[in-house]
Amino acid sequence: MKKYALIVAGGKGLRMGADLPKQFLELAGLPVLMHTIKAFRQIEDIHITLVLPADHMDYWATLCKFHQFSIPHQLVEGGSSRFQSVKNGLASVPKEALVAIHDGVRPLVSTQVINDGFLTATEKGNAIAVVPLKDSLRKQELEKNFAVNRANYFLVQTPQTFQSNSIQEAYEAAADDNFTDDASVLEAQNKTIHLITGDYKNIKITTPEDLLIAEAFLRN
Repeated sequence: MKKYALIVAGGKGLRMGADLPKQFLELAGLPVLMHTIKAFRQIEDIHITLVLPADHMDYWATLCKFHQFSIPHQLVEGGSSRFQSVKNGLASVPKEALVAIHDGVRPLVSTQVINDGFLTATEKGNAIAVVPLKDSLRKQELEKNFAVNRANYFLVQTPQTFQSNSIQEAYEAAADDNFTDDASVLEAQNKTIHLITGDYKNIKITTPEDLLIAEAFLRN
């Protein structure tokens, strides 16, 4: 099946405390979002779709011209929420395809994780990148808290990769848009979710220290 990457970049970056949305902040000489697109460009015969808010389109065009960024990609206008933005992007993907849905502010995703996602989604229908927790966990309930077994929990990353018809149908059938990720949308339709091993370097750029960590990874 044809491979698609659906890169969603609609965040305002309020926790970053910067004037620019975090996907446009500079990382090692390029906007974060360009690093993300470059990561998916390493995959053979992939079609890249970038979902942006309408009022970010012109600025993105300016950045591409300034940085002479010429990697082919399709632009799709986002919606009022991440859910709606992904739904808009999925409308541009054929029914019989594989689609990797990815946060635009995860610029350090590895080729191995992307390829593992496509392979597992081909075999099992979907593939969700996760990593085990390193720290101990405690759960708060009312005025009490107690330890829980961290082996039972994972940190969820992107890409989250699907056979396109199944995730498109799940988004169409969703009763609301109160989902934190795409796997949850599919799971709401009583589908089994399949996990693959992610990468601790595949961080999401959310706060200023994340930029510093990403810079360090890129230097090394």
